Amino acid sequence: MSLLNHLFDPDTDAALVTGAGNGIGRAIAQALVGEGVRTIFADIRDDIVASAIAGSPRPDFATSWVGDLASRDGCADLLSRAKTAVGRITHFVHSASPPRREADHALAVTDDTWERMRAVNVDAGFYLSREIARDLMFAKQPGSFLMLTSLHADTPRNLPHYSTSKAALAMMVKELAKTLGRFGIRVNALVPGAIAAGGFVADPALARHIPLGRLGRSEDLAPMALAVLSNRVSAYVTGAAIVVDGGLSLTNWFDPPDIPGV
Repeated sequence: MSLLNHLFDPDTDAALVTGAGNGIGRAIAQALVGEGVRTIFADIRDDIVASAIAGSPRPDFATSWVGDLASRDGCADLLSRAKTAVGRITHFVHSASPPRREADHALAVTDDTWERMRAVNVDAGFYLSREIARDLMFAKQPGSFLMLTSLHADTPRNLPHYSTSKAALAMMVKELAKTLGRFGIRVNALVPGAIAAGGFVADPALARHIPLGRLGRSEDLAPMALAVLSNRVSAYVTGAAIVVDGGLSLTNWFDPPDIPGV
């Protein structure tokens, strides 16, 4: 039998993917149902969730949830929906993140934009991880969590609300991995580069900074995500940050932001 056959156990595995309506989250959620994993597709808009499920290789393995993860009530409702639909979650992917606007530099970002970015990226990621982990620990069942962080957890992006929240999420991966490892729950980060999908509108000229010569696609992340999530392939991997960027992290291409009137 090939090592990469049967990455998951359809009889016991179930997944929850936030941000599953578009971009990287969508690609990962679709890949999971393609492997026969019952998966909750969670996002903030009904139309994008419906489209993501309809475009999946196995729509019958997908369940939708639409709501706002910036609120604790939204997170609680998502967990309730997941429990009813698929039972115990064994694989959690946190890809949800509010849209980014290039105008929101340090002197322009509003309090609401700052708070919402942190609430979705960090607070929701922590709350959902903790509650899913508690359920797994009680059942003495292993699990695997994957957080979508960013190259800008380590280097400025001119969007402080985004980069600082991703930096917090990156440390949260390490904290959870250290705490939960003894219970057989692995926690890792997937670190995308310039992926032309979801909320990121990539300038094609950026490709000149990428050693592999092109912008990334959501589909470039999905195979790695499956491998890291799989307890059969990555059983000894936790607390890791796996970079999938075509080599973009070998350089930093950002200039300081323009500040009108100064």
